[in-house]
Amino acid sequence: MSKIVALVLAFWTGGVALVQAQSPVVVELFTSQGCSSCPPADRLLHDLASRDDVIALALHVDYWDYIGWKDEFADPAYAKRQRGYAIEAGRKSVYTPQMIVNGTTDIVGTRPMDLSDAIAAHKAKPSPVSLKVSREGASQIRIQAQGNAKGPLVVHMVRYQPERIAKITRGENAGHTLRYANVTEQWNVLTEWDAKAPLDIAAKADGRIPLVVIIQRGKHGPIIAAAKLR
Repeated sequence: MSKIVALVLAFWTGGVALVQAQSPVVVELFTSQGCSSCPPADRLLHDLASRDDVIALALHVDYWDYIGWKDEFADPAYAKRQRGYAIEAGRKSVYTPQMIVNGTTDIVGTRPMDLSDAIAAHKAKPSPVSLKVSREGASQIRIQAQGNAKGPLVVHMVRYQPERIAKITRGENAGHTLRYANVTEQWNVLTEWDAKAPLDIAAKADGRIPLVVIIQRGKHGPIIAAAKLR
């Protein structure tokens, strides 16, 4: 039976995003300002950020802060999310730069061809739900997902800054001024949906920075739908 998820969120900008048979592919880059291997992956994420078929997110981790430079964008929650992916996949360690594609595929962030292949493979898979994100009235966003989906499904809301610049004065990247794309600064779990009944919730999203909604099987499983409003 077709199920419908409807979420109403307070928001200050307009826009419409619609995901039907196919959903944008979510690429999460786990990176650090203190990692000398990360700048090429950070530049690659800039390229991905301009694509409509990809939702690129930079999650800065804090576990390299001890080597001389504290990443000002880092959040321990992102390292925790990365470790969650590792546990889910049976990996014994985490690293940077690491890309996770649609919650399942592990790619070294400096391998563009491997990443391109992974994105293409995920794009070829139809989504089990369709997800619509649109603004209604002066400050409302309505999100609707419908399709044959099995729970539990976790609904995430993510905010990010399209670009941030950092002058690195210590550590492995000392002396460099680096540009970062789609720097995640808020990652909230809105709710868990069992897919057995319609869902209607409200969540506040202040400010004008872009918003992403992700529907994921569990907190660290496959991402089955996503949409963004810039």
